[in-house]
Amino acid sequence: MARRYDTNDATDRVTGLREAASAVRRGELVVLPTDTVYGIGADAFSSEAVGDLLAAKGRGRHMPSPVLIGSPNTLHGLVTDFSEMAWELVDAFWPGALTLVARHQPSLQWDLGDTRGTVAVRMPLHPVAIELLTEVGPMAVSSANLTGHPAPEDCDAAQDMLGDSVSVYLDGGPTPGNIPSSIVDVTREVPVLLREGALSPEELRKVVPDLEVAN
Repeated sequence: MARRYDTNDATDRVTGLREAASAVRRGELVVLPTDTVYGIGADAFSSEAVGDLLAAKGRGRHMPSPVLIGSPNTLHGLVTDFSEMAWELVDAFWPGALTLVARHQPSLQWDLGDTRGTVAVRMPLHPVAIELLTEVGPMAVSSANLTGHPAPEDCDAAQDMLGDSVSVYLDGGPTPGNIPSSIVDVTREVPVLLREGALSPEELRKVVPDLEVAN
């Protein structure tokens, strides 16, 4: 039976974050608010939990899960060949609605799906998400919807779709909107905008003037 906690209530927030952290460590799924939409999350280093996440969404391995982190410093243990331009994007837009596709450390023991040696990573601008990520470490987090359905802007919508496949729901109220993060590939010499979301090419080019836009 799924448990739900109102993180706008101080007591519920403490209990909810503790229960969510315990659930993640047990390899279970949680739903959490972010600065874009609600996400469904799991321990990024548990291949079974990540598999359960993809199954709950009805999503195949060809659409691997992004990873959320609680601090830019966490990148040092996750990615390799991270360019100066990539760090400039981190400095300018994190925490926030920018996802960076980078090469992950070959030594990492994880299975996020068919990633071809890369990871899509982001630090969200949401206190509840940051607190949970700081407690449990990197999490595989995807939008908390069934594949093909709209990404949820409140906890009710997420719970209606995902039900008891999730152990703990953290209800932070409505999100600011359902505009997704912008995705930039920093595995190449020149960064490439793969998906325009909350950040426009013009905003990104203030930091990386040579940014290219994928067709």
